[in-house]
Amino acid sequence: MRINLFKTQVAALILFSSVASCFAQSAGSAKSNPPVAIAGGEAIYENDLLPVVQAQLIKLRNQEYELKKKALDSLIEQKLLEAAARKKATTPEKLLQQEVDAKVAEPSEGELRAYYLGQKDNRPFDEIKDQLRSGLKQARIQEARQNYLKQLRNSAEVKVLLAPPRVQVGYDRARLRGNPKAPVVIVEFADFQCPYCRRVQATLKELLAKYADRVSLAYRDYPLAEIHPEADPAAEAARCAGEQGKFWEYHDQLFSSPKLERPALVEYAHNLKLDEKRFDSCLESEKYKGDIQRDLQEGAQAGVTGTPAFYINGLSLSGAQPVEAFVRVIEEALAQ
Repeated sequence: MRINLFKTQVAALILFSSVASCFAQSAGSAKSNPPVAIAGGEAIYENDLLPVVQAQLIKLRNQEYELKKKALDSLIEQKLLEAAARKKATTPEKLLQQEVDAKVAEPSEGELRAYYLGQKDNRPFDEIKDQLRSGLKQARIQEARQNYLKQLRNSAEVKVLLAPPRVQVGYDRARLRGNPKAPVVIVEFADFQCPYCRRVQATLKELLAKYADRVSLAYRDYPLAEIHPEADPAAEAARCAGEQGKFWEYHDQLFSSPKLERPALVEYAHNLKLDEKRFDSCLESEKYKGDIQRDLQEGAQAGVTGTPAFYINGLSLSGAQPVEAFVRVIEEALAQ
């Protein structure tokens, strides 16, 4: 059961906390702190290390949070179980045996045979029948216990104050969709050739419609050129369309069509009635390559490892998540 806490978890928590705290100082004047090294007569300060190790530190902080959250969930369940046991003047284990274990039925013959087939054991069914019965019933008891603990939590007043780590991520207001003064900003790092980025677009539009002026969406480039060779040119083309005030329209064209070759990029500009000569000149010059690289670097420093990646008022959410996952984080951000 999850209510059992392991020493390794505690040790890991201490390790992560100590490592993260070493670099948790603000980016104020580095000279106010003693140097950590002197090379060639030049001092190196602790804050100088941040650009180099920021991404790894973010991963450590996320791991630390996940460990703490798991430990906290276990402790909450333990406290609720102890409280329920006190009400019935018994022990937590006896309560589980009476309220849960005793209500789990014995597996039927058909269920045992189906379980046997799933185990892919070469021994005859009759030879291991009793072992299968014990294993299947124990698995059901564990599942029933977890469901019982969830019911206790759902029926109790539980307020979790442990907050996940936040990452301050900037964005370009020229690539912001929605109310620029919205209290919640979703910063998306995406790749125009990424199928998961394409899949999540409908979800993002649904969220913007649902929350209207309260949520806005900012787009940042994170082309994975090693696996998506057309992502870089597509990102440049979107920036060129942005010069003519059509970034989001062009963005939608890119995500609504699988074609990202140069002729297709020009065709999309034609469809949007852009000044094609100006667009071609912009695309040919590769003037936005440096800006796209800055997005990539800042995304990596923020902890982005794949696309799509989102930061909702600094809270990280990775992958093409369902609407419910976004809603949960947005509601928390609005409540704050």
